[in-house]
Amino acid sequence: MVAELISARLGGTWTVRALGASTFCETWRAESRSATLFVKSAPLARAAVLQAEADGLAALAAARCIRVPAVIGCWDGIDTVALAMEWLDFAPHEARDFGARLGHQLAALHRAPASGGGCFGWQRDNWLGGTPQRNRWSDRGGRDGWIAFVAHERLLAFAEGLPAPLPEAVRQVVSALPALFADGHVPRPSLIHGDLWSGNWACSSDGEPVIFDPAVSVSDAEAELAMMELFGSPPAGFWPAYREAAPLAAGYTRRRPVYQLVHILNHARLFGGGYARQALALCEAIRR
Repeated sequence: MVAELISARLGGTWTVRALGASTFCETWRAESRSATLFVKSAPLARAAVLQAEADGLAALAAARCIRVPAVIGCWDGIDTVALAMEWLDFAPHEARDFGARLGHQLAALHRAPASGGGCFGWQRDNWLGGTPQRNRWSDRGGRDGWIAFVAHERLLAFAEGLPAPLPEAVRQVVSALPALFADGHVPRPSLIHGDLWSGNWACSSDGEPVIFDPAVSVSDAEAELAMMELFGSPPAGFWPAYREAAPLAAGYTRRRPVYQLVHILNHARLFGGGYARQALALCEAIRR
């Protein structure tokens, strides 16, 4: 079905080889005589997931700061949706100053003009992994607009439906948010990838950083950096290069657990168990 859908849209004869599957899509290497593509497919009922991913990749590409896989098309078939992207060969990134390149380019993305007129949000909802991510625009910018966005579109939204006492613990975190900005930090609206852990960045065969699988929004860049530190750390050389282009506010380390809590809540929704306990412990640490 995937090969037929690509052939119908691009012409020619295509063969596909399965690469693997996640909870909501399958991945393929698609080849014709003249091209190779990386393709994600899902049942038609999940079309919005891949359409939102294509939208996010297009927005990141339009910023012209850091490389993302070029979107060839996102197409609906009879019962399948397929997102086709350029095929990229990756290489180990321990050398070639990869971390410094990633730091400079991500800082450029975060400092580039963002849509939204100074507010926080995005033009559509999308998905964080397999979870719907709500992106309603804040009604203002600055500290108050950002706090409201984080509270309602992230913390409370991801805590909804989780077992007690976690929702109440998250509400207490929301009440504590204003105090975490006592350093005077005024959040700047930035286009962020939104789910940037080590599995979603790579080094192309020519040494350039590539990011993929986004959950984009216009947010404070601190939220991006916190995610990069949640399940490991950025590659060597990243932090000096990033700070050179975009210095961090003094209170970032105090706010970092709040942004990490968003992702732990998401993991609690997806996987339960230990992540729910980790989220509760993080709530308690934030409130201290």
